[in-house]
Amino acid sequence: MKCKTVFTAILFSLALICQTAYGLDLQSAKAQGIVGETASGYLAVVTASNPAAQNLVHSINSKRKQVYQNIAKKNNTPLANVEHLAGQKAIAKTPAGQFINTGGGWQKK
Repeated sequence: MKCKTVFTAILFSLALICQTAYGLDLQSAKAQGIVGETASGYLAVVTASNPAAQNLVHSINSKRKQVYQNIAKKNNTPLANVEHLAGQKAIAKTPAGQFINTGGGWQKK
C-alpha cells in the first residue's frame, strides 16, 4: 500500500465531504461541541437528542464510507485499514477545543 497516496486521498476526501447539510454545517457542529471525530474514521454525535446533528453525521459518514471503500479497493487493502488511517488523520487535524474519541470516551483535544 502506498501510504502517501492513501493519506492524500483520505485528506482530500474528508475535505470534500465536510459540506453543509440539514441546516447544520460540520465546522459549526464541531466548534459547538455537537459532533466530533472518532478513531474509527467516522463522525459521531457528542451531545444527545440533536436530530440535525444526527442527520449531518449520517450523511457525512455515508459519503466517507464510500470514499474509504474506493481507496481500499484502489490500494488493495482492507477497508478497516483505511478507516483506521482516516481516523488517525482526522483526530490529528482536529483543532484544540473540539471533541475527539480515541476509544476511551469523548474528550476535548
